[in-house]
Amino acid sequence: MSLLLTHTRYQLLETVRVPIALIGNGFFPAASMLFFVVPFAGDDPLGATLATASMLIFAVMSSGLFTHGLGVSEDRAQPWDPYTRTLPAGSWPRFGARILTALIMTAIGIVPVLIVSALLTEATVTPGRLLLGLGALVVASVPFQLLGLFIGYALPSKAAIAVVQLTLFPMAVGGGLFMNPMYTPAFIEVVAPFLPSRGAVELVWAAVGHGTPGTLSMAMFGVWTVVAGALAVWAYRRDEGNRFS
Repeated sequence: MSLLLTHTRYQLLETVRVPIALIGNGFFPAASMLFFVVPFAGDDPLGATLATASMLIFAVMSSGLFTHGLGVSEDRAQPWDPYTRTLPAGSWPRFGARILTALIMTAIGIVPVLIVSALLTEATVTPGRLLLGLGALVVASVPFQLLGLFIGYALPSKAAIAVVQLTLFPMAVGGGLFMNPMYTPAFIEVVAPFLPSRGAVELVWAAVGHGTPGTLSMAMFGVWTVVAGALAVWAYRRDEGNRFS
């Protein structure tokens, strides 16, 4: 446990020393709230609540994909990373620290969204439902954490940043995160259930007391999670084989 916490502290310090990474983690979801939610759904309590949940999912996606996709690929380029994987403690402390760091960065990313929602919209939720929603966010983050790990272990850093961007924004748009949840275009309604972003946001909507997750959305969320997990394991083992065989 002490090794895990030590690695987590080290990775957080690495992140904080690059302020733009910390600022960007919270800026983009909050900016999306200001541009997409406040003007169009801010006066409607139900619409604002659902849209806030959508922006929270965007924050979770951004944090998982960027923290792992870029962080892991950049670490792999440094001599320190393969060295730590040869130590007696093994790779677990550093790997576990990546997960904890991503969760902490996710928490940092959702705070500005909640502040904008509380101050500038009519979104409403009970304390109990808020806690359920935060728990649902943790579950919803899983496929995006795994996708980030896959990208980070499979690609060099210059390629990883492009792939992360090409993954994040189409999934967010296709999942309907930037649309008014009350008036989603027909095309998005057809595509969205097949993307993990839709299953994730429906999970949070249900947690805060609005609607029931669709069967197809939840099934595809599970499929994406399993596939992303398999890809992450494959990429990790492939990277380990390339380095130490």
